[in-house]
Amino acid sequence: MTTDRDVADVLELERELQTPECRRDRARVIALLADDFIEVGASGRVWDRPSTLQLLGTEAQKSTDAVIEVHDLAGRVIGDGFVMARWDSARGGRRARRTSLWRRDPAGWRLVHHQGTPLP
Repeated sequence: MTTDRDVADVLELERELQTPECRRDRARVIALLADDFIEVGASGRVWDRPSTLQLLGTEAQKSTDAVIEVHDLAGRVIGDGFVMARWDSARGGRRARRTSLWRRDPAGWRLVHHQGTPLP
């Protein structure tokens, strides 16, 4: 059964995934993204796990990338072994409303889907 403690754990992982330290650590990102991970970015582009890893690899080489600010992070259980996180991001003058779906597997909580919608 998925508990409030699980929700808290997922929110910690969501916050961690937005840090430059995590995003530069390929092994850590691999551990957090499910094999079947899909993202629909705020740009409308669809990313899978390999393309996300490639993007983060190039992002890590840029020292000028703005920090991702996480605002109003909240989560809820949507089924046994599934937690949805919802939050707003701010980065480099752009804002987006975001949702992430995390699934528990034998290795722990892993991100399976992420959606970003631009905010004015």
